[in-house]
Amino acid sequence: MKFSNWKNLCLILLGNTIYALAVVVFILPNNLITGGTTGLGITMEHYLHLPIHTFVLIFNALMFLLGAVILGMKFALTTLVSTFYYPVILGVFTQIPALSEVTQDKMLSTICGGLMIGAGIGVVIRAGASTGGMDIPPLVLNKKFGFSVSVMLYAFDFAILIMQMLFSDKEQIIYGILLVLIYTVILDKVLLFGSTKTEVSIVTEKYEELNTLIQEKLDRGTTLLYMQTGYLRQEQKMILVVVSNRELVRLNQIVQEADPSAFMVIGHVNEVKGRGFSIQKVYKDEVSEYEEKGEACKS
Repeated sequence: MKFSNWKNLCLILLGNTIYALAVVVFILPNNLITGGTTGLGITMEHYLHLPIHTFVLIFNALMFLLGAVILGMKFALTTLVSTFYYPVILGVFTQIPALSEVTQDKMLSTICGGLMIGAGIGVVIRAGASTGGMDIPPLVLNKKFGFSVSVMLYAFDFAILIMQMLFSDKEQIIYGILLVLIYTVILDKVLLFGSTKTEVSIVTEKYEELNTLIQEKLDRGTTLLYMQTGYLRQEQKMILVVVSNRELVRLNQIVQEADPSAFMVIGHVNEVKGRGFSIQKVYKDEVSEYEEKGEACKS
């Protein structure tokens, strides 16, 4: 097995472990309600007195088979580890009494539980896998009927919350809604963590000088865009550069030193792919060497 596969497997196990730990330490002891398979398990435990980890194992196995039949075996394999590991580790944690005695503060449990659940699910998804369970029905509905996956996810979560609201007090309901909001926000943050960059557009008369400074001092590639000013209709070039958030301060210093009157537009982008970011940079001398080898091969 390749190193990357081992790494992804470890991340999937880690994410599910964090998720299960959050449920056992913060959700169950404080009778909080939540969405997803765990929320459905809480509902079944209340009405059928079936242990949560047992229900989750049965439900995940059924959803795995459904996914394999309708979505294909290739997709089902991405949920395989989570399908069976999560309920097992959840059952193990529920057998450790000390984990349920960490805190009785519901607000603290809601915040910490939301943070851990969002982080856990995010780690699993970033590893290229799925948590299985309630992730699968929306995908099935999307394939069969064209329903929006995100809309269906929210609809199922909302339905699961409503089922729990029937046997929960008003305070539990509020905490449950807050919990879902927190882990949803954290999930989005984890999925974008490390991939967000800053895009800077610079309009200056000293574009040649500044273009060279950015390449030499920041070691970042630049793009010169031909433009026309809106008022005077003057032909000019604009510098476009993408930098990391940490490099933004240094870039601003370079621009201010070269041309204090430069016009800058700064915006955040969710992800950047290409040389210098997702693949290795290529420098001028390397390009020249590659071209020389190509010419030699032709001759």
